[in-house]
Amino acid sequence: MPLLGGFLADAYLGRYSTVFISVIIYLLGLILLTLSWFVPSLKACEPGHLCQEPRKAHEVVFFLAIYLISIGTGGHKPSLESFGADQFDEDHPQERKMKMSFFNWWNFGLCCGLLLSVTVVVYVQDHVNWGAADILLAAVMAMSLVIFIIGRPFYRYRLPTGSPLTPMLQVLVAAIAKRNLPHPSDPSELYEVSKPEKAQGRLLCHTSNLKFLDKAAIVEGNESSTEKQINLWRLASVTKVEEMKLILNIIPIWLATLPFGICVAQSATFFIKQGTTLNRNVGGFLIPPASIYALAAIGMIISVTLYEKVLVPILRHTTGSERGINILQRIGIGMLFSVATMVAAAMVEHRRLAVVRQNPLTGSMSMSVFWLAPQFLIVGFGDGFTLVGLQEYFYDQVPDSMRSLGIALYLSVIGAANFLSSLMITAVDRLTEQHGGSWFGKDLNSSRLDKFYWLLAGMAAVNLIVYTLLARRYTYKNVQRSVAVADCYQGNDPSTLA
Repeated sequence: MPLLGGFLADAYLGRYSTVFISVIIYLLGLILLTLSWFVPSLKACEPGHLCQEPRKAHEVVFFLAIYLISIGTGGHKPSLESFGADQFDEDHPQERKMKMSFFNWWNFGLCCGLLLSVTVVVYVQDHVNWGAADILLAAVMAMSLVIFIIGRPFYRYRLPTGSPLTPMLQVLVAAIAKRNLPHPSDPSELYEVSKPEKAQGRLLCHTSNLKFLDKAAIVEGNESSTEKQINLWRLASVTKVEEMKLILNIIPIWLATLPFGICVAQSATFFIKQGTTLNRNVGGFLIPPASIYALAAIGMIISVTLYEKVLVPILRHTTGSERGINILQRIGIGMLFSVATMVAAAMVEHRRLAVVRQNPLTGSMSMSVFWLAPQFLIVGFGDGFTLVGLQEYFYDQVPDSMRSLGIALYLSVIGAANFLSSLMITAVDRLTEQHGGSWFGKDLNSSRLDKFYWLLAGMAAVNLIVYTLLARRYTYKNVQRSVAVADCYQGNDPSTLA
């Protein structure tokens, strides 16, 4: 849904309108979810009766609510973050630095919300009821909508520019049509609109990779280079060609981040399941299993704060780059943490299984749930580098007209990785069952999750090597700071321009 929501925001509705509409849809879903709990005719079962299966009316309302929330999320998640980043002027040096901080503080706020959700909301769900938690969530969403509307007079708005996919298709068609033309020796001979003619967005500098696409910008003898007269399916500007290159460059990076996403997916599934087998009693209070995830949120809050307040100032002074380190380096550091997460998780699970073998009656209840703290904290630290870096990467490195879709691409990494995680578990289950016994038994005590974690650690380590090779060859978006060609930076990281 975020891919569809991001596309509509960029192409037709605009980011503000998409956020507004999607929050309304999201809120309607939460209200329906609340009604399905409290309205007698919509409840799953009649009070006092043995409930074999839910009533049809409850099923319809419940799933309608869930799908409305999914649709609302599809517009809300990609559009709100990109709309927030749009408030900063990238041509203003100070605001450009503030935009880099924006993604850090955005995730700081997101993790504070996550911390409240897995503690306060989960507590209400467990100790009051689900309906009370739904009321709380609906009230929070309604309050956020009011705050969002109050800020309307102060926002900066970017008008939608139509489908961002059409110009890319035009570049491809033009390049194929001119495939037999010789490539010009001087890139300045390629067609480009002047800045006064460029209605929206920024001009991009020519780069030397994917030269085949450059042929779309070759001006033939019978073609007019006047913007009003050109055939967009026969002649594309250098900026349009470079935007197509940006999308093609993103694909290998997107694929290389999937193993990281698979590792992160375990923190919300198997890690939580591990917590249910350990002693969660702390001073007479029984910690809900889902609340253990608060440790990951705390780790990410610490990571983001240290990065923003300590590492970035030091690295800016050391490297001379306004980012401190480039985006792909930041993502790579987080991937290293994901390897460490899986190693820590494997060691703790190996220890837990040893305790189970020694105490078959009580299992691992003699172990405190805080044995899981290292793997949750490490994955939180890693998220502070990779997840924040991915958000900034997909916002910054897509064409200016596709920034909501860019955030949606980041979200698609997490979504696709969750599906791949499920497929991987199924495949490993079948393979290991044929060779001596499945790693996934009827419960955790009869499983070998430690071996699965070691497998993920190895996969993440190999992938990190591949990612490093891709990152070293990556060419960043190169924006013209003025009309002069000399303002085109010939290097890997344009942030060093500052």
